[in-house]
Amino acid sequence: MPAGILAFCEQRGGQLKKAAQEAVSTAAKLKTDLGGDVTAVVIGKGIQGAAAGLAAYGADRVVCFDQDHFALYSTGGYGRALMQACKSIDPAAIIIPATAMGKDLAAWVAASLDAPLATDCDAIEASANGEIKACRPVYAGKAKAWVHASSAPFVLGIRPNVFGIVEHQPGASVDAEVMAEEFSMDAVRAIVKDISAAENAELDVAEADIIVAGGRGVGKAEGFAPLEELAKVLGAAVGASRAVVDAGWRDHAAQVGQTGKVVSPKLYFACGISGAIQHLAGMQTSQVIVAINKDAEAPIFKVSNYGIVGDLFEVVPALTEAFKKALA
Repeated sequence: MPAGILAFCEQRGGQLKKAAQEAVSTAAKLKTDLGGDVTAVVIGKGIQGAAAGLAAYGADRVVCFDQDHFALYSTGGYGRALMQACKSIDPAAIIIPATAMGKDLAAWVAASLDAPLATDCDAIEASANGEIKACRPVYAGKAKAWVHASSAPFVLGIRPNVFGIVEHQPGASVDAEVMAEEFSMDAVRAIVKDISAAENAELDVAEADIIVAGGRGVGKAEGFAPLEELAKVLGAAVGASRAVVDAGWRDHAAQVGQTGKVVSPKLYFACGISGAIQHLAGMQTSQVIVAINKDAEAPIFKVSNYGIVGDLFEVVPALTEAFKKALA
């Protein structure tokens, strides 16, 4: 009978992503009711040292696929490696972060295993008898549905920045095991040889500690200029509401909300954002929220720690100058 939980831990360039710790932390919480061990699986090149630290977040065992051809992500390569790990571990649940990579990988693994899949989960529950159920948004976030697995393993794609990171065993470390010294890529149809990063690539809002986000109140694409200046001073990412992305003012990668990215930064500036429910669902767990809006009745003020009623084109530049002096 399948037991325990497998957590896929995403990395880039040999460095674990924030989503990796969140996946292991979530698995450790689930273990409390489900039982079994938490096995963290890391696939990449030169990742054994970084992987060992996953024990602090609740991993009982850490296994790695550490080879040259795993330096860059490919669906077939990573998928077959994870399949090999599943056969060895026989988990009751497989937790994969619902990032761009994770969504692609989760679908491939679930289809290959003929296993049930729940994507974009924002809550997971388990019982001692092995039953697992997950909550996920449906109808573009207008409703939520609880889904149950009819068989194991249950592949669970968890929304980043929702479940949080918890050090269940602070300071713990474990030697990462190499799952396969030689992993055959013969069956992999496509192998990624190189990735060209976009010039002036912006900081990912899902990874940022500080976010300066703009909404319809910026007026037009050029209206983001003062927000970008503030973000530059603070070393922050620039986010956007759904209305802004739909208008074509910012790329979808910057969208914060139920249908965009869920974020949980230390500091979140909401500039010209009214506070629609779907946007709040993506940022209300931010540690400190600063709202700037001309409408004193805007819903965003109900969730903000600090509110400034005023024209963002006057307030934001003033904040920028103040931060420049404070950080000088």
